[in-house]
Amino acid sequence: MRRYRTRWTYSAGLLVAWGLVFLLAGVLRGGHEVRVVLPVFVGSCIGWASTTIARYVYPSPKKWLS
Repeated sequence: MRRYRTRWTYSAGLLVAWGLVFLLAGVLRGGHEVRVVLPVFVGSCIGWASTTIARYVYPSPKKWLS
């Protein structure tokens, strides 16, 4: 189970979760609700990108101590 605890798995899970949010918003509430959820999705993408950049700029302490 530990091999699935990677950043790629987390990113794929986020993609699937947002896909379900858009699908359910579109099916249950219509196209207008999808446009309401879109700015939240864009903000989430910005946050994901900034944390990904930060992981490469500031590596975990394991890399510094080993």
